[in-house]
Amino acid sequence: MRFSKFLSRSFLFVFAGIGAMWFVKNKPFLSLNTQHKSEEAVYQFNDEIVLDETKKDPSFEVDRVRLLFSKGPDKLPIVETVTYSSRVPWLKGRPAWLADYASYFNTSRHFIARSLNGKNDYVSQKVSIGDRFNVFKKNLSLEFHLKINLSTAKMQFFYKNLDSQEEVLLKTYPVGLGRVDPNSPSGCLTPVGKFKLGSKVAIYTPGVTGFFQNRKIEMMEVFGTRWLPFDEEIEGCSDAAKGYGIHGVPCHFDAQNGNISEERALIGDYSSDGCIRMAKDHIEELFSIVITKPTIVEIVRGTTE
Repeated sequence: MRFSKFLSRSFLFVFAGIGAMWFVKNKPFLSLNTQHKSEEAVYQFNDEIVLDETKKDPSFEVDRVRLLFSKGPDKLPIVETVTYSSRVPWLKGRPAWLADYASYFNTSRHFIARSLNGKNDYVSQKVSIGDRFNVFKKNLSLEFHLKINLSTAKMQFFYKNLDSQEEVLLKTYPVGLGRVDPNSPSGCLTPVGKFKLGSKVAIYTPGVTGFFQNRKIEMMEVFGTRWLPFDEEIEGCSDAAKGYGIHGVPCHFDAQNGNISEERALIGDYSSDGCIRMAKDHIEELFSIVITKPTIVEIVRGTTE
């Protein structure tokens, strides 16, 4: 009796396991999910909630961006460390300023400032003879790629060495996206396709105003502190580039204490008019790196695209 019970239970466990494997393999997947946040990302499977697999993906933890600014031996091969001197062979007749170094090496002053300051300070640009900082290598053909996945609300940031065709993942950022729209090819107000970033970038600080949707606003309260516009469509675009871009989450300035707060809860959310939103520190970091180089944005709907 005991042996027959054991045998029956063994068959039961085997068949249950086979059934579970079939169920997982054939269960439908909703590629666009609005249930997740940047720190608690989940996919929705009908009546179940399953943890976002990117949480288990080691690439999500990658942060090679800091190695762009490192002046040590671990710095990435696309940058070099230079020592500041007001007298340089490539400029005649006057002293060289940081702006001259930025222009000569095709590197933004914001990038130089972070490397010079050794922290996420993109504004302070005080330099003395002998100070060292990083710039992009002068004769290197370089391009940046941003791949945005609408279903996971993540953006992968790559650099591509066009000489060697080497492509390296620098970092993965959580982002906010456009509101859900069943009539859109993408499933939300953010379009799919490949776009090129434009040169009409902007920095917004407290007090800078403009017009948005026919009303005067403080720009920072809608676009955060940085704006990177889409410039042209490249391939497979579900909408024109004009009007779309990457910017910060809304920020608010407290004049009493001089602090800037941000609506960081919008990261991982589907609530914009179609633009890609980033946290303040993330958009300022990205802005400092990409504004002097060609940058391609590819937006895909699902995890397998």
